[in-house]
Amino acid sequence: MKVTFPLMGTIELLITDLCRRLDVEAVPPPPISTKTVRLGVQYGPEFACLPLKITIGNFIEAMENGADTLIMAGGTGPCRFGYYAEVQKKILKDLGHKFEMIIVEPPLSSIRDFVGQFKFMAPHKSTWELWEIIRACYYKGKTLDEVQKKVLEVRAYEKNIGETSKAYKKCQRLFENAFTSSQIDSAKKDSFTLLDQVAKDETRSPLKVGIVGEFYVVLEPFINFDIEEFLGTRGIYVHRSVYLTDWIGPSGENPVLGLSDKEVAKAAQPYLSHFVGGEGQATVGHIVKFVEEGFDGVIHLFPFTCMPETIAKSIFPKITKDLGIPILSLVIDEQTGKAGVVTRLEAFIDLLYSKRKQKMNSRVMSHSS
Repeated sequence: MKVTFPLMGTIELLITDLCRRLDVEAVPPPPISTKTVRLGVQYGPEFACLPLKITIGNFIEAMENGADTLIMAGGTGPCRFGYYAEVQKKILKDLGHKFEMIIVEPPLSSIRDFVGQFKFMAPHKSTWELWEIIRACYYKGKTLDEVQKKVLEVRAYEKNIGETSKAYKKCQRLFENAFTSSQIDSAKKDSFTLLDQVAKDETRSPLKVGIVGEFYVVLEPFINFDIEEFLGTRGIYVHRSVYLTDWIGPSGENPVLGLSDKEVAKAAQPYLSHFVGGEGQATVGHIVKFVEEGFDGVIHLFPFTCMPETIAKSIFPKITKDLGIPILSLVIDEQTGKAGVVTRLEAFIDLLYSKRKQKMNSRVMSHSS
């Protein structure tokens, strides 16, 4: 059995770790590239959202490298993500590929049923053994997410551009060989030490920008043109609305983010009082929370044709009018070019600096009068 999966943020680390613990071979797809996009566009439905096309490309490239077992997440609710696996399976079968697909559905009924979905990969493991393995993998991923969150905080203050990113690559290597809980804890401690050693300018008062939107586009740097690094290396403090293990975790408590699903839904209530699928309601709620935390602006990322995010976007004018927060929406598809995105980001940054200057001037004038 040679197991593969779609790429998204740091998920490669989690699933290769899972395969190692289950004694099966992992065959990660090659890094996402223009070839990946081309394959997905060629074989995916024309009006499907970009994440579906990219993941189809991931699977094709991985099977070209020998993978024969595909892991894909399932889903529920009014969002097409729940249909991805079935669509992928049909397309790949029609192309003549021979494979088994494991569709991991969220744990809606019981943990036992959820864990049982992994029995196919390790029939010799008991349910309890599988649960312990899944918990260990989750803990490793959660710990790396905590390091990633620290990276976003540090990068805005770095004196030497790129130093934080170099430190983060070293942090990732520390986690690759961390297997036991103590090794994972040690990797986290050493990672925080590396990040603390980055030369910083603590006198800065950076712009604070929140990133919200559809989880795949927010989490995958290739798709969002590595927006976090782009902003961070320009001295902007970035805080995103989702982390991988918070998205995977069934509790809704979001320990890495530090803000539960219930709290976010409550914040969204005045503008969107019900679940609309995907991250639609969460996008609205996070924007409200960013306003409460004094952020200067919000960047909204979503794939073209994404229904939940389109619903959220329609509410933004009301939020901006009521709360005064500038929001930049970036719709991403296979036609989106980096130069155009950069131009819009630079214009948005200029707008935020201008608004901050206006606020400062108005405060000076109010004090002097």
